[in-house]
Amino acid sequence: MIKAAIFDMDGLLIDSEPMWTEAAREVMQKVNFEITEALKLQTTGLSIKLFLDFCHQIQPWNTPSFEELESAILKKAHHTILAHAEAMPGAIALVKELKSQGLKLAVASASHMELIEGVLRRLEIIDYFDTWHSGELEEFTKPHPAVYLTTAVKLGVLPEECVAFEDSHAGLRSAHAAGMVTISVPAMEVFDDRKFDMAHYKIKSLEQYILSEMSGVPQNVLDN
Repeated sequence: MIKAAIFDMDGLLIDSEPMWTEAAREVMQKVNFEITEALKLQTTGLSIKLFLDFCHQIQPWNTPSFEELESAILKKAHHTILAHAEAMPGAIALVKELKSQGLKLAVASASHMELIEGVLRRLEIIDYFDTWHSGELEEFTKPHPAVYLTTAVKLGVLPEECVAFEDSHAGLRSAHAAGMVTISVPAMEVFDDRKFDMAHYKIKSLEQYILSEMSGVPQNVLDN
């Protein structure tokens, strides 16, 4: 029985991925690193630290330091997101609907706690959430399951009693490894990528989610 719903934030509750990309693109000019469309798709859902590590393996640099670049990206992205980010289609309505059905709600994000709280306040849905948690507080963030496992503990439920909503593959792997029912909502440009088929359900928008029909593990998954 599903007792809780846990949401990713960037690209799932809010349309913020372009803002993160633009912030990263501007800052990475300092080390002459070009963020291509292919790289953007490969790194969606990763923390800034993992993103910078990914880039450094492709094209190493000495200065500025990882810490300086991370701080600059965070500052630019946070400012833009808190000023301009809008909810993804169906996000606010789904939050309200699931809360009305008695589910506990949480956010499990790679973003920092202050940004999560700021976004929930901007969208005027903070009162619907029981808690939120950042992968930055864990030793390992997404795709490691720690952020989801800790969020379940904070909610007082078992992982298998949770349904998790994710747009990125890194986030999907995290929720899947935590043992939750996974709902994948990939961006349209990667919707047909078979790596998202590991989700229990894949939908094009949060508007398509129906709790009564997507709250357990599908029979075809059990058969495989």
